[in-house]
Amino acid sequence: MEISGVDRVKFVDLTKSNDFYLFEIGECKCKPSYSYGPIVRTRTIFHYVVSGRGHFILNDKRYDIEPGQGFLIPSKIKAYYEADPDDPWEYVWIHVDGPRTMELFASAGITEESPVFIPNGDSGKIVDIIHDIYDHSDSECYCYAKVYEFFDTIISMSKNRVFHDVDPRLAYVKSAINFIRLKYSEPITVEDIAAACCLNRSYLTRLFKHATGYTPQAYLGTYRIKKATELLLESTESVSSIALLVGYSDSFTFSKAFKRFKDVSPSEYRKNHGVEI
Repeated sequence: MEISGVDRVKFVDLTKSNDFYLFEIGECKCKPSYSYGPIVRTRTIFHYVVSGRGHFILNDKRYDIEPGQGFLIPSKIKAYYEADPDDPWEYVWIHVDGPRTMELFASAGITEESPVFIPNGDSGKIVDIIHDIYDHSDSECYCYAKVYEFFDTIISMSKNRVFHDVDPRLAYVKSAINFIRLKYSEPITVEDIAAACCLNRSYLTRLFKHATGYTPQAYLGTYRIKKATELLLESTESVSSIALLVGYSDSFTFSKAFKRFKDVSPSEYRKNHGVEI
């Protein structure tokens, strides 16, 4: 599939899924020796190379990338990448992040320690998926479905995919996430989450942080603000009512937490997005 020599990019910013958030997709035909970085990204990004070659550096280790391969740059890790001077690459990319993102990449054997996607066959379908998201970026459900298809494709086609029994530690993390999603509207604490998983707080925190990148407390706070944001935009509930609906005991504590995440108060957020009550 021919890719334009001019960059194409769309900023999607879909954050309602409980599994991942989609922020950006794009494509580029690079000039010889085009480079980017070193840079530390705030969100995870995956590049898939359509043609040409290049290399990237992650954690001071160099990886040479060929057509049909991809490479993962996790968030908060310094990275650098550069197109080959004689055969510069063309690639598509997807910015995706959120609670299950690294888990899903890891299911394909793609991790910080092993960041290269090596397919077991023709993986050009990935390009089609990125293009479909680009062309239907206004359709939220369609885009989420395509991101699931993207993960299904790299998992099913990856040579690095590891088949093993489910790690019981991951089962604890999933139980904790399920508990948070069911009980976030109640005044639960990390101790309550740990007790529901039959673990002590410190052990759960270590497991949870390793699997998701979040502490249980941070995940709970993020999830509550996510739900509060939905209510601010989609309901006529007052700020004080929304505070109670997402597990805060009073509107002052809620507003303080909301501003920490969004840089504006709940009322300002609602007003800025054109919602009038």
